[in-house]
Amino acid sequence: MPNYSDLTQTIAAQAKAREDALPLRNESCRSKFLFHSAPTKKVCLFFHGFTGYPDQFLPLGKALFQQGYNVLIPLLPGHGKAGKWTRDNPTPLPTDSKVYQDFALQWIQQAQALGQQVVIGGLSGGGTLSAWVALNHRPLIDRALLFAPYLSGNSITDKLFIKLSNSYYSWGGDADRAIGYTNFQVPALRLFLDMGAQLMKQARSTPAAPMFIFSTEIDDSVDTNDHKAFFADALRLQPKCWAHCFDRSYKVPHTMMTVAEGNQSAALLYLMAKAYVESDLTWADVEEIGFQMTQGKTFPSIVAALGLADRVGPNMPAMMTMVDKAAIVRSRNPSMSDNN
Repeated sequence: MPNYSDLTQTIAAQAKAREDALPLRNESCRSKFLFHSAPTKKVCLFFHGFTGYPDQFLPLGKALFQQGYNVLIPLLPGHGKAGKWTRDNPTPLPTDSKVYQDFALQWIQQAQALGQQVVIGGLSGGGTLSAWVALNHRPLIDRALLFAPYLSGNSITDKLFIKLSNSYYSWGGDADRAIGYTNFQVPALRLFLDMGAQLMKQARSTPAAPMFIFSTEIDDSVDTNDHKAFFADALRLQPKCWAHCFDRSYKVPHTMMTVAEGNQSAALLYLMAKAYVESDLTWADVEEIGFQMTQGKTFPSIVAALGLADRVGPNMPAMMTMVDKAAIVRSRNPSMSDNN
C-alpha cells in the first residue's frame, strides 16, 4: 500500500490526467479534493447532480474540511466534457446505471484509505446514487446525505415523459455559457427514475445505512411526497435516518447546494449537514429533544438528562432551531388541531 501522501497525490494526479484528456468545459467541472496532511476520522465523498459539476459541492466540502474531514468531489462519468452538444451530437452521458454504480464503489474504495469512516452524499441524481449505496452497500459507509434525491419526477406528466420518451431534451439557458450540460438524451435521465423506483420499493424491506434526506417544498424537479414516503420506510428499519423539508418561505430551489445556484439559505443547509455528520442520534432522539425544548427546557440540560451529551456535535443546538417542533407536539397529541 502506498503511504498517505503518495495516495492523495496519486488520486489528484490521475483525476487531472483523465480530465485534461476530455477536455473539460471549464474548471468548475474539474474534480475537487480537499486533503489534510494525515488520514481523518471521516472522509466525505460527494456526487454532483445530473448534468451538473463538482463545484456544486465545493462550499459544503470546504465547511466539512474545516471540521477536520477529508473531502472528495469527483466528476461523474460522461459529465463536464467540452463540445457542441446537439440532438445529432448528444452529450456523452451514461444510459446504464451500472456505470454510475461501479464509479461510486470505486471511489468509496479510494475514500476508505483516507480515513476511518466514509460519509457519502449527492444532489438529485447524485443523491439517488448515494441512496443506492446506502441500501445496497451499507457496510461500506457511515452515513449518507441525500440532497433532493431524484426518486421520481414532480408530476405524472414528467414521469410518463421520462419513462416513455427517447427524445433529446434541454433544461434551457445558454448552452455556451452554462457551467454544466443544458441538454441530454432522456434515457440518460430515465436510469435515475428507474433506480429511484427500485429504491422506493427496497426501502420497505432492506435496512439502509443512516441517511439524512433534504427536501424543499418548492422543488420543481422531484416529488417531495416520495421523499417523505422513502424516509418513513427507511426510518422503520434504520432509526438514525433524519429528514428535513425546507418550507417554501425559504425559497430553496432543487439546485440547493450553493448560493450561486439560487439557495440563499445555503449556510443553513451546511450547518444541518455538519450536525448530522458529527452527531450520533436517532430520529427519536431528535424528536425527544425538540419536544422537551417546547416545554421550556434548554438544549444542554435535555441532552445531559437523556445521556446524549457525548453523541451531539457542536452544530446540533443550531440544527434544533430548524426542526419542526410544532409538528412533533401535534404528533404526540393527535387531538390537537391547528386551531387549538
